[in-house]
Amino acid sequence: MFPELATDRLILREITEADAEGIYACFSNDDVTRYYGQESLVSIEQAKNIVNFFANNYKEKRGVRWGIQIKGTDGIIGTIGFNAWLPKYKRAEIGFEINPAYWRQGYASEAIRKIITYGFDSLDLTRIGAVVFLENDASNNLLTKLGFQKEGVLRNNIYQNGRPYDTYVYSMIK
Repeated sequence: MFPELATDRLILREITEADAEGIYACFSNDDVTRYYGQESLVSIEQAKNIVNFFANNYKEKRGVRWGIQIKGTDGIIGTIGFNAWLPKYKRAEIGFEINPAYWRQGYASEAIRKIITYGFDSLDLTRIGAVVFLENDASNNLLTKLGFQKEGVLRNNIYQNGRPYDTYVYSMIK
């Protein structure tokens, strides 16, 4: 059973094929993908493939990704979850994106706080990591504000549009 989580304003729920439009709205936006390590989507079929990718990752215990839905509305405004989930080693990496129409309203921090608690308490993680482009000031500042510690720089770690980028690596320990 996929875990549904709630905050004051949000429902974090399973992503279904009905969410392909919301996925497409995020991942086709160059402002969202420029620090994502992925090219912007150009078709709804690609969004459906992402939905399937998230579902398979959860089924195979490699990741868990929630759709971020504002209470009382339909559809999702983004996704959040754990990538590179290694239950044996009690660690995972956090990842998230939100449609720019909903930026700077506190939704990301609200969702991150909720899944950090879930990760430590329910998934029994001892380490939650994050990998962020050096240039992604918003995410770097947000993670620091929420208590993640910067551990260092991974040089030429992620390719975006055929070019390598350095990334910061962050962690939060239980």
